[in-house]
Amino acid sequence: MKRYFGWTTLLVFLLIQCTPKPSPSPAGQVPLGVSSNPLLVKFNEVNRFSRLKTEHIPQATDITLDRANNILDGILSIPDEERTFDNTVKPIDEIYAVLGRVENPIYLMGAVHPDEAVRTAADSSILKFSKWETDFSLNEDLFRAVQAYGQTEDAQNLTGVNKRFYDDVLKDFLRQGFGLSKEKRDQVRELKNRISKLGLEFDNNIAQYTDTLVVTEEDMDGTPENYKKAMAAGDGTYKIDISYPSRRVFMKLSNSESARKALSEKFLNRAAEKNLKVIPEMVAERQKLANVLGYSSYAAYILDDRMPKTPDVVWKFEADLKSALKDKMSREHQELLDLKTKVTGEPATEINYWELHYLENKLAEEKYTLDEQKIREFFELNNVIDGLFTVAQTIYGLKFQEVPNPSVWHPDVTMYSVTDKDSGNLLGYFYFDLFPRENKYSHAAHFGISKGMSTPEGYQYPIAALVCNFPKPTEDQPSLLPHSDVETFFHEFGHLLHGMVTESALYSYSGTGVDRDFVEAPSQFFENWTWHKESLRLFAKHYQTDEVIPDSLLDRMLAAKNMSSGGDFAFQVFLGSLDMTLYDKWSPESSESVLDVSRRLHREILDWNETPNTARIASFGHLNGYAASYYGYAWSKVFAEDMFSVFAREGMMNPKVGKRFRETVLAPGGTREPMDLVRDFLGREPNNEAFKRSLGL
Repeated sequence: MKRYFGWTTLLVFLLIQCTPKPSPSPAGQVPLGVSSNPLLVKFNEVNRFSRLKTEHIPQATDITLDRANNILDGILSIPDEERTFDNTVKPIDEIYAVLGRVENPIYLMGAVHPDEAVRTAADSSILKFSKWETDFSLNEDLFRAVQAYGQTEDAQNLTGVNKRFYDDVLKDFLRQGFGLSKEKRDQVRELKNRISKLGLEFDNNIAQYTDTLVVTEEDMDGTPENYKKAMAAGDGTYKIDISYPSRRVFMKLSNSESARKALSEKFLNRAAEKNLKVIPEMVAERQKLANVLGYSSYAAYILDDRMPKTPDVVWKFEADLKSALKDKMSREHQELLDLKTKVTGEPATEINYWELHYLENKLAEEKYTLDEQKIREFFELNNVIDGLFTVAQTIYGLKFQEVPNPSVWHPDVTMYSVTDKDSGNLLGYFYFDLFPRENKYSHAAHFGISKGMSTPEGYQYPIAALVCNFPKPTEDQPSLLPHSDVETFFHEFGHLLHGMVTESALYSYSGTGVDRDFVEAPSQFFENWTWHKESLRLFAKHYQTDEVIPDSLLDRMLAAKNMSSGGDFAFQVFLGSLDMTLYDKWSPESSESVLDVSRRLHREILDWNETPNTARIASFGHLNGYAASYYGYAWSKVFAEDMFSVFAREGMMNPKVGKRFRETVLAPGGTREPMDLVRDFLGREPNNEAFKRSLGL
């Protein structure tokens, strides 16, 4: 079972004992921290982010590491003959909880805080936490303490989840290099610290990269007036930055092929100058780590503790998926070629990246009479939030309430409480940071702040943040989302719900503390409510007239849902294969560079041409956080669609099915093997039939 410290991948395995949650204060009454440092909070207090100053970060880091050291010293001070499960192993989870309650919000601040000094201090703090965690995972005295406990009668009599827990803890130590010589363990420590530093450098190079394309009035032909107004530079030109909301509209709608090509060059060369040097180092250090630990590749090391167990299983999965998609991808490609021929008046033989989304949009307009700008008018952000909340509250038995005047890191941020509808008990809090701004994390993601767990004072509330980059409202128009953004919103909220309804007693198994190749399943599962009439009618309303989205439009949207599913999912195969190739089949000594690998796999798997002289791989952020694990997006979708098939059969808004899913799949978190959770909910062995149907195969 995996426990992730922010962006690091320290593994620990812990027993869970489910404990009822106490009756809390009424929803909306947020207890504020009393410490002068907003990162240091008492039990179930929330952070006063608006008061955060640069100096608070190193101060909180040092105090927290001291607290963790004190707990560690307590474990080590116990005589071997007096060791028990509660005094030797369970305190490990307490250490992770102490660290996480400070490290997690610091990591978030490094991604979203508007003050550069705060972000820089956060990055330094994360490196310090990571070094401590690496040293902790390689602490020989702690390993011996766990081994000594294993010789006790208490350990010999362990059964059920307790035994699973101890076995996993021991396995985790061995995976960190115990059983090897001290010289090799020291080498592991050095490699892990080096990997952490390179990973942070890689991530920051992407996050901090900005660029803008200046275009003319002619280049803006095809884009809507509100977009032109938002992009206007004031001198007769327009500035298109490479953020998702700006780029996406231009690449789909601008009739200027040369401008679209120029923007794609800027986007695909994000961080290229720096990261084409960092990636080989990062991959090489991970390969060295795997070799020192006795594995043939980093992928073999990672997958030994994941659902597939071996790289061969993942390679077969990717190959089978590629084969299953081949015919549909080919048909889609031919449709685009035919359309390009029609648009240009010349026989088309190839599709370039800068044409891809433009032609797909044209095809949607022509074949399904879909106008994305018209569709957006039915997905005003506040209506989408209402719909998101209605779906989650109905099927999971929850209640969300906005917290007035929250202490936040930016004025755009809002905060909400979560309560259980039946008991009225407060379950946790979450934040929304939904609009782009300079130097903010540029994608969409769920960030944990506090994880649920049992404590002597009661149950600790989960706290999380959703960070997205949706179109910001203007004076003339509210935030109108393309349907793909609505789907993204539901996806990330699926992660958040996983953490909010947790019942795990220990921190490490709480919420999303599941296998990395299953963590996406509950979020992919939740996307489905953006594709069915029953749920869409709850919130898809025209922002001016309040007209519910008409059936005729919904029918065309649903018909077009899988218009490009073959190519879209083939792109997932490409990314998964790129990740696996670098971490399983590539060597730094190879004559083929990482850029060469990316370009070769692109040619082998995809049927459109990449923009020349670009380096997409340089901004493929998952090469760090999801190293040798990107296959998990496709892998988990098989389970997500299979589980959703129960709702499709028994009712999209069926609270009985929702309660069973909440209790069977979400609440346990990582306390059980993912496959067991899926089997229990389905009442049978999982299969890929629903997955294939979801792609129109």
